[in-house]
Amino acid sequence: MVTQSSEESPGGRTAAEEKAIEDWLPVTGSREAKWWYAVFHKVTCMVGAGILTLPYAMSTMGWGAGVTMMVLSWMITLYTLWQMVEMHETVPGKRFDRYHELGQEAFGEKLGLYIVVPQQLIVEVSTCIIFMVTAGKSLQKFHDTVCPSCSRIRLTYFIMIFSSAQFVLAHLPNFNSIFVVSIAAAVMSLSYSTIAWAAALGKGRDEHVDYSLRGKNTGDNVFNFLNGLGQIAFAYAGHNVVLEIQATLPSTPEKPSKLAMWRGVFFAYIIVAICYFPVAFIGYYIFGNSVEDNIMLSLDKPAWLIAAANMFVLIHVIGSYQIYAMVVFDMMETYLVKQVKLKPSFGLRFTTRTLFVAFTMFIGMTFPFFGGLVGFFGGFALAPTTYFLPCIIWLILKKPKKYGFSWCLNWIFIVVGVILMILAPIGGLWSIVNSAKTYKFYQ
Repeated sequence: MVTQSSEESPGGRTAAEEKAIEDWLPVTGSREAKWWYAVFHKVTCMVGAGILTLPYAMSTMGWGAGVTMMVLSWMITLYTLWQMVEMHETVPGKRFDRYHELGQEAFGEKLGLYIVVPQQLIVEVSTCIIFMVTAGKSLQKFHDTVCPSCSRIRLTYFIMIFSSAQFVLAHLPNFNSIFVVSIAAAVMSLSYSTIAWAAALGKGRDEHVDYSLRGKNTGDNVFNFLNGLGQIAFAYAGHNVVLEIQATLPSTPEKPSKLAMWRGVFFAYIIVAICYFPVAFIGYYIFGNSVEDNIMLSLDKPAWLIAAANMFVLIHVIGSYQIYAMVVFDMMETYLVKQVKLKPSFGLRFTTRTLFVAFTMFIGMTFPFFGGLVGFFGGFALAPTTYFLPCIIWLILKKPKKYGFSWCLNWIFIVVGVILMILAPIGGLWSIVNSAKTYKFYQ
């Protein structure tokens, strides 16, 4: 079996001690996954909160720019995902089980950490916070739909209800242990995305629907457009966990893990297209520029179906949260065990994971600006790690012929990604500031 290099660990541990630690850590704890595990994990981590914002993103861009950005993003991110899968074992006999390990191979031991780890941490933590807000709003919508005459319950309490499930599930040890949760989440993502566009079609297009840009003036339209870019970038995220998912697959020189992983992620991307495009295009077609930043909030009838869809969203983000959080757990536990040299134990795992869930719950309750958060973090953090960082690493490690097709293609995607990273957060921040003007904490 292909393994990581057998260099002596920095802490002076024996090979047996090092292996015991790797077997305890969440990412490398099991390498017995099947290719279809990758399908479910990938669908779960991609088709989440981001899909609900796509009709809104379309309304900030209009038909031409919106459709173009949706299709281009699907193509670019599928290409960079293929690059990540290929580079998992780009050095013979060695597996890059974590994104930062690949970054260290490309940029150097220290620089690779400084470049990749902050970006990856921002992605994982911000996504978990957004899932807190998504789940809370879906639970609130479910409550308001099934009991419209009931007293209003604060969004804060719904976020706390969702968090209670995460406090329990966070203690599952590794990726393979959350496989059943991931299956349920992936099935739910297909279910609620289908309900979203089917219910919109059932509602029918209003004769006065307006497809003009939703801003009141040119300035609003510019900032809305930038925010929409970030929302689409967020929807196509998921590269931050792909190497960690691939690490769970077995690999041999005759049958490297990239074969099974590519089959899994390709199937997953077909499912992503089936989910994303109908929701984005039909949702915008039906509601125009009046669509909410979460399409589920624009749908009211039939009440039982909308209530069910919001419960499906809740179940899905329960699994999605765990996929992204598992990478953070791995980072924290790796640091504490390998650098601080704490002993691997249940107590260590319980403490770190409980604190992480509590932190994301607190931030989600404090700043529940769904659309703005998605746009800001989609551009600031997810665009680099998804759109252009894989291309840079590819150019360094694979060294394609200068001015050849591969070289030119990668540079085009790098330029597109950098522009996205610079512009999208501006729109997201503008949206957050606007929302904050009338916001009261913990309502």
